[in-house]
Amino acid sequence: LGILMGAFIKIIEAQKLANWKEEEMFRPNMFFLLLLPPIIFESGYSLHKGNFFQNIGSITLFSVFGTAISAFIVGGGIYFLGQADVIYKLNMTDSFAFGSLISAVDPVATIAIFNALNVDPVLNMLVFGESILNDAVSIVLTNTAEGLTRENMSDVSGWQTFLQALGYFLKMFFGSAALGTLTGLISALISFFKILHIDLRKTPSLEFGMMIIFAYLPYGLAEGISLSGIMAILFSGIVMSHYTHHNLSPVTQILMQQTLRTVAFMCETCVFAFLGLSIFSFPHKFEMSFVIWCIVLVLFGRAVNIFPLSYLLNFFRDHKITPKMMFIMWFSGLRGAIPYALSLHLGLEPIEKRQLIGTTTIIIVLFTILLLGGGTMPLIRLIDIEDSKARRRNKKDINLSKTEKMGNTIESEHLSELTEEEYEAQYIKRQDLKGFMWFDAKYLNPFFTRRLTQEDLHHGRIQMKTLTNKWYEEVRQGPSGSEDDEQELL
Repeated sequence: LGILMGAFIKIIEAQKLANWKEEEMFRPNMFFLLLLPPIIFESGYSLHKGNFFQNIGSITLFSVFGTAISAFIVGGGIYFLGQADVIYKLNMTDSFAFGSLISAVDPVATIAIFNALNVDPVLNMLVFGESILNDAVSIVLTNTAEGLTRENMSDVSGWQTFLQALGYFLKMFFGSAALGTLTGLISALISFFKILHIDLRKTPSLEFGMMIIFAYLPYGLAEGISLSGIMAILFSGIVMSHYTHHNLSPVTQILMQQTLRTVAFMCETCVFAFLGLSIFSFPHKFEMSFVIWCIVLVLFGRAVNIFPLSYLLNFFRDHKITPKMMFIMWFSGLRGAIPYALSLHLGLEPIEKRQLIGTTTIIIVLFTILLLGGGTMPLIRLIDIEDSKARRRNKKDINLSKTEKMGNTIESEHLSELTEEEYEAQYIKRQDLKGFMWFDAKYLNPFFTRRLTQEDLHHGRIQMKTLTNKWYEEVRQGPSGSEDDEQELL
């Protein structure tokens, strides 16, 4: 759609019927301030916490060390090929910046296919969890390279440069994660206790407003103290979903979940529309050798990321990552909106270097989405990784709609109605909980989330029934309401 719109605008401008240059320009600041935060926060807020924390070690290894490996391979390959005059020559920091931004994976199409075909839940979570943390890590790595570019590094040795970059990355990663976690825990405590003797659960509008404020607060705080707002808002979303969400009233739980999904979906749509527009909206610098070698390095870097780390993790995992799963994880390394926006955000000089990076990024994004994304379903069918029962069912019905997922309003893990006794029976007395999950169920969860009393459950049911009755009355009294419609509703 964006490509068609861009072509239409280009034709109109060529005929000198209008000039929409200002309107079609995509400003990176708009992306990082308005479009990206809802996408990142929603991905953390809607995360399936059980599978995520059970695989947190593997996900962290792939998203942090794997992304760094990919960035170094792509960046180092571009630098050395440039020094050998095989491709366009970039300096070390510019090469590493491009390697970092192009290492951000966005397997939206792959995850939709996974959900439709019901592949192994562990494979689904490894790919999805890696993509969530990977975005934030890639942004931090790119900011690290930009920070080194702005400083005068001519009189600093390579080893000192590496240590300085490592220190900057660790400060950004752990500092931002700690800030986001702290903000999420504070929101849980505020929603737990009464504020000025006001029970927020009985005033859903105030409750929802508080959640929206805390959703954006860590981003502003982190950016204000020179940390990564994206990393902070991701961890804030995970913590708020794990603790704060279960302190909310049922109405606000549903409202928060659906609002975030809708806003994130609209933001993603806008970004991909701008991606299509960008093909015609700014001048390009295309070099065939640079594009081909970048695609080769991206695929090779993804392979060095996935296969060795998977074999290493299998020594410590009960549920092994099979070679078929490794191949699917490598194949699902799609690039999306974030590499494109980061490429526009780079302040490279001269201008032709910026145009080359932007053009190459767009081509890689389109290549991975169209070729790798389009080939995922046939590949899963070919290597027979799909569950046998799901295969028989999905021969009749396969739905890749993301909006249908948004329509499933009530999710069991996101509506908390456990009393104290039910929580103790379901979680604390379970013998299979280990490590952090046991500590969380035993101490953190009881401290940061409230256990509902029978009175709370009764009030929640009355609240939902009141809203349903109000909606029903409005439908009956609407301009198209009739007795036949009423009977049909009943």
